[in-house]
Amino acid sequence: MLAPSENITAYLEDSSGYRGEAEQVFLPSNLDELGELVRDASTHGIPLSLAGAGTGLTGARVPHGGWVISLERFRSLEIQPGRASCGAGVILSDLHEAAAKTKQFFGPNPTEASASIGGVISTNAGGARSFHYGSVRRHVLALEVMLMDGRTMHVKRGDRVDFPFQALRMPATTKNSAGYYLKPDLEWVDLFSGSEGTLGIVTQAELKLFPEPPAILSGVVFFPSVDRAMRSVEAWRRIPELRFLEFMDGHSLTLLRPRYSAIPASAGAALLIEQNLQSEDDGQVDLWTTRLTEGGALEEESWFGFTAADRERFREFRHALPTIVVDLARRNGFPKFGTDFAVPLDRNRDLYDYYVRRCDEVLPGQYVIFGHVGDANVHVNLLPAAPEQAYKAEDLMLDFARYVVSLGGTVAAEHGIGKIKTDLLKLMYSPAEIDAMRDVKRRLDPEWRLGRGTIFEA
Repeated sequence: MLAPSENITAYLEDSSGYRGEAEQVFLPSNLDELGELVRDASTHGIPLSLAGAGTGLTGARVPHGGWVISLERFRSLEIQPGRASCGAGVILSDLHEAAAKTKQFFGPNPTEASASIGGVISTNAGGARSFHYGSVRRHVLALEVMLMDGRTMHVKRGDRVDFPFQALRMPATTKNSAGYYLKPDLEWVDLFSGSEGTLGIVTQAELKLFPEPPAILSGVVFFPSVDRAMRSVEAWRRIPELRFLEFMDGHSLTLLRPRYSAIPASAGAALLIEQNLQSEDDGQVDLWTTRLTEGGALEEESWFGFTAADRERFREFRHALPTIVVDLARRNGFPKFGTDFAVPLDRNRDLYDYYVRRCDEVLPGQYVIFGHVGDANVHVNLLPAAPEQAYKAEDLMLDFARYVVSLGGTVAAEHGIGKIKTDLLKLMYSPAEIDAMRDVKRRLDPEWRLGRGTIFEA
């Protein structure tokens, strides 16, 4: 059998800080080695946990005993017109770079570019561009998956699940990664995508690629108030070929100002945009002057550009915020508490107003709100600085989850349930609905060995 890795510690946690334990860690290089591990684990009744790049935020890869299998050596990558064939261990940034050399791109743009392809498929990851292109599941064309009996399945878009299951209601949101995707006429690629490594081991994927547009307008639009920004969100959602629509509140801009002195002093919120264009002279460009005026934006002080360098500059601006937030939480000495909730688009403002009201009541000045407002999926980050505040933050997260569910939303828009949020899944689905998911798990993993404790309590 393949010799285990000596470096166990690196595989016992993810970016959430959640930590577990394992007996051994294995790094197979091919299907034969992986199959041997799966069969040996089956013979001895050993549970298996799959490890991606460790960028997850819900503890899905964190083992509760048994063996860890990392697919980081499955790194084959081939780019063709309209598609990419990727090993599960390929890093997202490597896919971006390889696709760009052929003037193509992967539609979804999960925020963490160091995530693995297997990881972003397992959580049905989203990101900024999911506003236009949808989450990762939509772009999976084919999968190679090893099941717990050692068989390897090759499934492609259009192949239907061939066993009976109970279809479940889905939230009326544009993004959802909470539990199994059990819809009528379910396809295998859709079932495995978002299953968080609990139904089979995805080893290879074929993903859809898009040709780069002739031109892209990108910008950071500043507003004097959140109200004007939110009104613009509702107006701008219908803009043709808008690739993403992101939000930052006033607290976010306050944290960013020491690094970015060009942020207007009067700005109380910002929207970040990208739009596909036919050319830099596209008539859509001229419409932005009207949009900014009608929205009450700080037109002269906002930032716009057409070049890749502009897009990179604005990307760094957007990504600097979560880095600052994590650093602030570390200096406070307590973990940050972050939401991954989404609601139907017409309840976006209701959710935002509720977030602000409750945060101001419980942790005034110790929170930031930013993220995917185009998908009604803004993230609240609570930043407690004392033990009693940490307890309050934990209670507030549960309060938020209940409110989101009352609006018809999801408790996991793009990060999955993992091991940390199993209680929240129970707020969203009834015991009977969760049992329907468990039935699918039993069908593909009857001994319940793969990903124990992920999505469902062990």
